[in-house]
Formats: sequence, structure tokens, C-alpha cells
Amino acid sequence: MKFRFKIWHFVLIVCGVIIIFRFSYIIDIISLLLSYIKFLFSNFSLAIEQLNFQMADVFISAILIFISPILIFFRRNKVKLLGGKIGFTSVAIILLLFFFIFSPLIATVNPEFQKNLNVTKLLPPLSKLKVLHLTEVENRKQNHLAEFLENKNKVVKRSFEDEIIFIDSLKLISKDSTIYFQNNNVIEVEEGKIEFIGGKPEISERIFILGTDELGRDTFSRLVYGTRVSLLVGLGAVIISLLLGLSLGFLAGFTSGIIDTILSRITDMLLAFPMIFLIILILALFGNSLFAVIIVLGFTGWMSLFKIVRGEVISIKGKEFFISAKMIGLSNFNLLKNEILPVIAASVIVNLIFQYGNVILAEAALSFLGLGTGGSYPSWGQMIEAGQSYLTSGWWMILFPGLILFITLFAANNLGKEINVYFNPAMKK
Repeated sequence: MKFRFKIWHFVLIVCGVIIIFRFSYIIDIISLLLSYIKFLFSNFSLAIEQLNFQMADVFISAILIFISPILIFFRRNKVKLLGGKIGFTSVAIILLLFFFIFSPLIATVNPEFQKNLNVTKLLPPLSKLKVLHLTEVENRKQNHLAEFLENKNKVVKRSFEDEIIFIDSLKLISKDSTIYFQNNNVIEVEEGKIEFIGGKPEISERIFILGTDELGRDTFSRLVYGTRVSLLVGLGAVIISLLLGLSLGFLAGFTSGIIDTILSRITDMLLAFPMIFLIILILALFGNSLFAVIIVLGFTGWMSLFKIVRGEVISIKGKEFFISAKMIGLSNFNLLKNEILPVIAASVIVNLIFQYGNVILAEAALSFLGLGTGGSYPSWGQMIEAGQSYLTSGWWMILFPGLILFITLFAANNLGKEINVYFNPAMKK
């Protein structure tokens, strides 16, 4: 029998690659989890205070990376989507979802991490730097709290680390004297500061797969975490657009009369006005944050769905099955849920997929203009804006975020077309 590479095969391969390449990090997460459980039993209230979003994010990602392949393997024949043929669109969407869910496992450092700017800034892709490890003053593993904090420092990615220094090379002058070099600058290390293993200084290597930006931050990690921002903004805005477009479209098409006229005129007015100017005006007046961007993009993107739902409701409400359902006393909500939604589901889904891509592009444009999610979160648009000042010396800063944005939009549009063809086979050539 001829082997056919399916979507579930690809998902299992990606899970396996992450587990293999990040195995030591996953072991550290397990150690952190065990030390945290012991800490919970020794001092429950203090342990709860130590728990934060970053720790919970790491724990959930580590658990899901083992549970997901098992569930997918046993559900592969029951979920039709998993048995689909692999293609560019499915590969792109799966990788984006992995970036979104497993960001702590895929990204090697905190997206805002910066240290020793004189040697880390504007490093090209696949650059390597030596990392000199320093000793820590506190005495470790005296109690459950100290053990937990030690494991936490290994697992939870920080924006700054005192325990390491990026260097070009190291030279031991004597037993108690050591110097290191950074861009030909000689710097002496204080006595007793260097971590020694087997009589030699502990030096490791860090690879920057996609290089670094002007502040020495890892481009790959910022791309991975930027996926979360783009997909989350798209999801939140599309949900708001769905609720507004569906409810207002049903109300206008079902009631007709003055309500339909008012809602239709408001929609036409909003469609005629360039929405990007309205979005910029609102964000400039009321401030930009992740929540604000989701709300604004959601409230300015429902009009096309309104038109679709209104037109479909007007055509459906004259059909015999709808009249019969209305005569037996179904409420307006049940009419929408049982009689209208199944009929217009295909049109709504396709519209939302295209809307999703438009929202991601709008968020990137706002971030490019400095009106996106602010400086708290890495954003593709923000990265592109920063890269335009370094086109010659740091071309990778604008190439990789631009490329992943293009792939995301292309995959979203392809998915919308494929879903449209699935519901309307006559469109297939």
C-alpha cells in the first residue's frame, strides 16, 4: 500500500523534534515542577505567591508537548482534519500554532533579553558567542525555597541575567586573575567571580539562529513570541466582529423596516470611511495596549459580515421551512441558531478567515506606526519598523518578520479559499 504523508504525521514529527532538541530544558522544567510541589507542602502561601504567568506557561507547554502527540495518534482516524493531505497551507498553520502554544519550549531566551550590547548587537544569522558563567553569592539548596528558586532561574526566561557574560575570548593570567575580551577591549574579572568546573572556567556557547537586533535581542525568540501577539489579536478581534456582525445582521434582516434602514446606513457610512484613520485616531486618543488593539480592530471589522448575514437572513426568512419554524413558536434566538446559522455557516466561516488575515495585517501596520500593543510585547510590525533603519547593516531584522507576516497572510487567504471550495464544490476547477 502506498504511504501517504498526512497532517497528523507532520504534527507528530514537529512534537518529536521539539522534545529531542529541548530535552534538557524539559528535564529542567520537570525538576522545577517537583521542587515547586515540595515547596507547596512546606509553605503553601509563599509558594502560591511565587506562581506567575511565566511559570504556568512553561508548565502547560511541557505537559501539552507530551499529551498532544498521544491524543493526536489515538484520534487520528476520528478527526477527519488530521487525515488530510499535507500542503503549504497546513504546514504554515501548524507551525504558527506550535509557535503560539509552545513558545516557552521553542524560544531559547526571553524575547526582551539583552546583555553586553557591545558584543551582542546586530549579530548576523547563525552567529555564535562564548558565554562566561559567573558564581552566585547565595548558598543554594538550604531549603525548599532555595531549591525552587535555583530551578526557577534555569527554566523561567529572564530579560537580564547577572550570572553570565558574553565574551569573545578568555585568558587566565594566574590562579586568582582572569581577563576576558569584548571587541578587543580587555576587562578584568574580580577574584572569585568565575564559575570553575574541573579546574577550568565554565564557558558555553549560544547560537543566535536568526541573529540579533540593535539592542542585542534574539530575533528568533522575538519572532516566536510575536506569533502569540498576532494570533491572539486576530482571534480576539474576529470574535468581537463575529458577535457584532451576526447579531446586528440578523436583527436588520429579520426585523426590516426602520431598524434595517438605520443599521444599513451606519454600516455603509463606516465602510465608506477609511477605517485605518479611525483606528489610529482612537488609539492615539485613548492609548495603545493589547486589549485596546483587540477591541478597536474588532469594533471596526464587523461590517462585511453584517452585509453577508443580513442578505442571507432576508433570503431565508421567506422560505417555507423558516416560516414553519416561526409559526410553531420558536424564539428569535432559536430561529437564528437552528434555522439560519446552519445555512449561512459556510459564508460566515470564509468571511472570518479572510477577516483574520486582515486583522493580523492591521495589527502589524499599527505596530509599525508605533500604535500597536506597545513595548510590552514583541510584534512583527514593531520588528519591521526597527529594521528599516538597519537595511544594510542588519538586513535580517526586516527580512524574517516580513517573511513570517507574508507566510501568515498567504496561509490565511489560502485557507479561506480552500474552505470556500469545500462548501462550494462547483467553484473547483
